[in-house]
Amino acid sequence: MTDTADTSADLHKKEKVASDEAIWAPGGPVEDWTTDYDIRDEDYVNDPVPIWAEMREKCPIAHTDRLGGSWNPTRFDDIRAMAKMVPELSSRQVLVMPPPPGQEEQSRYEQQIAAAPITADPPIHDWTRRMLLPAFAPRAVLAYEEYTTELAHSLIDGFIENGQCDGAKDYAEQIPPRVIAHMIGVDPGMADQFVIWVNGVLGEGLNDPELRLKTRDELLGFIGAEVQSRMEDPKEDLLTQLLFMELDHPEANITPEVVIGITNLLIVAGIDTTWSSIGSALWHLGTNPSDLERLRNEPDLMPIAVEEFLRYYAPVTMARVADADVEIGDVCIHAGDKVLMNFPAANHDPEHFENPDEFIIDRARNRHVAFGSGPHRCAGSNLARLEMTAALTAWIERIPEFHVSDREPMKWAGGQVRGPRIMPMSFPPGEKR
Repeated sequence: MTDTADTSADLHKKEKVASDEAIWAPGGPVEDWTTDYDIRDEDYVNDPVPIWAEMREKCPIAHTDRLGGSWNPTRFDDIRAMAKMVPELSSRQVLVMPPPPGQEEQSRYEQQIAAAPITADPPIHDWTRRMLLPAFAPRAVLAYEEYTTELAHSLIDGFIENGQCDGAKDYAEQIPPRVIAHMIGVDPGMADQFVIWVNGVLGEGLNDPELRLKTRDELLGFIGAEVQSRMEDPKEDLLTQLLFMELDHPEANITPEVVIGITNLLIVAGIDTTWSSIGSALWHLGTNPSDLERLRNEPDLMPIAVEEFLRYYAPVTMARVADADVEIGDVCIHAGDKVLMNFPAANHDPEHFENPDEFIIDRARNRHVAFGSGPHRCAGSNLARLEMTAALTAWIERIPEFHVSDREPMKWAGGQVRGPRIMPMSFPPGEKR
């Protein structure tokens, strides 16, 4: 009897693995972006803007069967409406890629606290978001301005004499992990490991379920050890604040597992998104000398320019899973379907932005949704803006003339977070401070 059961279980497991492999396997070339889009396609990764325009014109809520199937809305109004559909569109699965082996067996509660509040629905979302808001309020994040500025200058000191660097690897992707490490009270030297983990979850791991699972286990193991350490020896850091927070909310249940999930969010989502934004802004300035000259000569323009960088190069496309049938226009999204909340495409909607596919560095009207919309709007937006501003200001001050060179090919990350990953920069050699 046991042998029969084991054989049956093994057969089911093999069938499940074969099914997952079929879903993850890359399909052929895309022939119709409105019915068969692929966010991993090279054209989509390198320049999705014209593809969004085609979708918006021909089928504004496109569909694909790839990766298990999903919907891709591209109009601003549709995205805003969907962002308010809570809990009909659940946030417990924010990646459109199928979960790695074993993760689909998590309970609904485990899924929601995995990276709360971004993966949570009400009521868990409500109180976990309230846990984070004080630390990311405008006045609170100003406490990290000096650290971030000094960090930017120290990174520039490492390559300014060479007259060249990789603007992505040597600069953009180094700032957010060190700032987050500083906030949660761990060694900033962990930055390189954070980058490896982020890549294993949101980069290469998106197309490699085994790597993604391995990375998740390593990251959660690290966070779990840090949380346990704070429980035994509290410190003056955000991890300790979260663990011992008293929250006036009837549903609040702050446990070490919840804090692990929130910290997971800070490390993964708080790093990749911001370094992608910094990198995209540098790429733009390194390929558009007139905009670089404007910022060099008009430094007071920086806050407005940052908003345009965020609009034009918005890095994040979140996912939702329908818990009920939802109708948008003439489209019916059925329970169980996944939806890509394509905030970057919404930022290029001509119904809401004049000349949306043109980068206008002093754009006056710019109510973009780079940080999302609705209840799940990014809680860390103030810190992201501060990091972008500090990084770009320090760079232009120290390296006022630069360009993206062709000594090696540019590489953009695709999937659900888009930004430069290899970006060769050249500039007149300068001096360390």
